[in-house]
Amino acid sequence: MKKIIGVAAIGAILIALSGCASAGGVSAGGAGKIVVGFSQVGAESGWRTANTISIQSSFKAAKIDLKFSDAQGKQENQIKAIRSFIQQKVDVIAFSPVVESGWDTVLQEAKAAHIPVVLTDRAVDSKDKSLYVSFLGSDFVNEGKEAGTWVKSAFPDKTTVNIAEISGTTGSAPANDRAKGLRDVIGGDSKFKIVATQTGDFTRAGGKQVMEAFLKSNPSIDLVYAHNDDMGLGAIEAIEAAGKVPGKDIQVLTLDATHDGMQALVDGKINYIVECSPLLGDQLVQIVKDVVAKKTVDKRILTTETTFTQAQAKEALPTRKY
Repeated sequence: MKKIIGVAAIGAILIALSGCASAGGVSAGGAGKIVVGFSQVGAESGWRTANTISIQSSFKAAKIDLKFSDAQGKQENQIKAIRSFIQQKVDVIAFSPVVESGWDTVLQEAKAAHIPVVLTDRAVDSKDKSLYVSFLGSDFVNEGKEAGTWVKSAFPDKTTVNIAEISGTTGSAPANDRAKGLRDVIGGDSKFKIVATQTGDFTRAGGKQVMEAFLKSNPSIDLVYAHNDDMGLGAIEAIEAAGKVPGKDIQVLTLDATHDGMQALVDGKINYIVECSPLLGDQLVQIVKDVVAKKTVDKRILTTETTFTQAQAKEALPTRKY
C-alpha cells in the first residue's frame, strides 16, 4: 500500500510539474517562441545603422528572438547566412538584399524548408514571386521621380544643366531605381544632361572619391545627384576642397534625410533631400507576427515618406530620430 501511495504521489508531482511547464507557454528557444533570422546589408551609411537599430530594438520590444547577421556588403555572406537560418529552422527569414539578382537558388531552399521570407528595404528581381511572402520598403523609382521633379524646377534660368550622378552599389535596387526615376522625369528634356555617373557604394568616402574625379574631368558641373546622404556629404567635402561652394557653385541633391544630411540642408550645403525612412522595425515585426499566425499579408508594403527643403529641414531636425 505504501508503495502504491508513493508511486501515486510521484505521479501527481510529475503531472504538476508538467502542468507548470506547459503553463509557461515557452521554454528557452522552444515551441511558441518566434525565431527570426535577419541578414543586413552591412553598416555602410548612417541610414543603414539607423535601420539596424530600428529592427533590433523593435524585435527586442516584441520579445521575438532575432538572429542577426551582418553581410558586410557581400552577397555571398547573405546567402551563407540564409542557409544557416534554414538549418536552424527559424520561423521567418528576413533580409535586405545587397543586390537584386542571384537569389533564386537559396530562396528555393527556404521555400522547400517551408520557411517564409520577407524582403526589407530592397527588392530582388526573381520572376518567381512565390519565393517571398512580402516586400517592405520604399518606392525607389518614385524617390528618383521626386528628385527629378525638383531638378526641373531648380534651374529655371539655365539653358543647360550638367548633372553628375553618384550612384549607389552597382546592381542594388535603390541604385537601379533611383537612377531610373530621375531619368523618367528629366529624360525628355535636352536641357538636362547627365555628364558623369559612377558608384560611390553608398559610403561617404566613396562619394568624396567619386566627386574628386568628377571635378577633374567635368569642370562645369551644375548639380550633384547623390543616391544617398552619405555620398552627398562626401561630395561636399570634395567640392569644398576644390575651392567651390556646395549648394551655390554646385547644387547638391540627395536621398535618405538622415540627421547629418538634414543638418547639411539646414546649413545650405545640400539644396534638397528626398526622404527614405530606415525605421522599418515595427512594420517588420507586425509582418512577422501575421505570417506566423498564417494571416494574409500584402505582397508590397510601402513606408510613408516625404521631401525636404531647407525650411522644412529646420522644422523637422530637432525631433529627427535618425
